[in-house]
Amino acid sequence: MSTQKHVRQTQGTVEGSEALRMDAEKAEQIVDALNTDLAATYVLYHQLKKHHWNVEGAEFRDLHLFLDEAAEHAELFADELAERAQALGGVPHANMTTLAEASPVEAEDEDVYDIRTSLANDMEMYGDIIETLREHIELAENLGDPATAEILRENLVQVEEDAHHVEHYLEDDTLVFPEAMDAPVTTE
Repeated sequence: MSTQKHVRQTQGTVEGSEALRMDAEKAEQIVDALNTDLAATYVLYHQLKKHHWNVEGAEFRDLHLFLDEAAEHAELFADELAERAQALGGVPHANMTTLAEASPVEAEDEDVYDIRTSLANDMEMYGDIIETLREHIELAENLGDPATAEILRENLVQVEEDAHHVEHYLEDDTLVFPEAMDAPVTTE
């Protein structure tokens, strides 16, 4: 339980920003979008870390490193989202329960799955996040906030790049486990 004596700003309130010349009404819409993206990004971050911790097999090293790097990208993006929400006079989501509830994406359960299933789950989550980011870029632009749109756009590029890498990992061309392929392996 918190021992905090004085609440400076209640979660869910948006004051706007004099310095950024953003009124509270517009800022509230943008902060809501940023908090949605923040929540989704943290869900993605934790799922990527789960897969980083649990990946096994012949491609372990490459996948282990990629998943850690992708999680780092998500963590950095989450920080940018939270800082922008605060700059606009809002309160960024920070409680794990709130983040889970506010997220438009749902993490897979606690079980450990084969890496193809895990990556397919990641790719699905990336796709949902990409669609939401595109909507929020348009929202920010329509509300006259090109700076937020730019932050989202720059990070969308990284999110799309990471999703594209996951897509490559899921392709059926591999040098690993040729016996798992449909065609018989010959050494002629």
